[in-house]
Amino acid sequence: MWMTEDKQTIPSAQDALPGRSEAVTIKGIHHVTGRSIVPPFQEGCEEIILGLGCFWGAERLFWQLPGVVATAVGYAGGTTPNPSYEETCTGKTGHTEAVRVVFDPTVIGLPEILRASFEAHDPTQGMRQGNDIGNQYRSAIYYVNDAQRDIVEKSLADYQQALNISGLGRITTEVAPLTEFYYAEEYHQQYLAKNPGGYCGLKGTGISCPIG
Repeated sequence: MWMTEDKQTIPSAQDALPGRSEAVTIKGIHHVTGRSIVPPFQEGCEEIILGLGCFWGAERLFWQLPGVVATAVGYAGGTTPNPSYEETCTGKTGHTEAVRVVFDPTVIGLPEILRASFEAHDPTQGMRQGNDIGNQYRSAIYYVNDAQRDIVEKSLADYQQALNISGLGRITTEVAPLTEFYYAEEYHQQYLAKNPGGYCGLKGTGISCPIG
């Protein structure tokens, strides 16, 4: 068993699990909407990859937002190619549980999506969310272009100011350009629609996130 301390650090590329060249096989159809959750997506749509703890509840949060046309869960931010869920749970892949959010920017903007994300979890907790401990639960934002990066940085600064006023801690959210998103196994996709009584670890700070 990996020790908790190991799971709260990001392994180097040399220490990460080797993974595999074959991608996981999924149906590729959203269980709730019936839309495709694999590219190519609807013309004009944008995407961003977000980590806010256990991806089951996080994905449900986003598929319920007007203007979000597709969601999928997977692994991002680490080194191991095509990891399994069990491998990700060891902390030795470097990946965090993440949600691919595909949205129509004429209906919902990235600032609104980021606000929903910030308000649904605690981005100050480092390698954990509540009782879920390990680097797979870290808060993360993986952007796909420079315009998104600018919006993300502005939103982070605004939310940090709101947290400061309330006496809360420093945001530890990892922000980086997206390198790869690996789909999680089929049973994880839209998990809480398939298992309505399943675990949802979302718990915010109670502090509203300003947008502008």
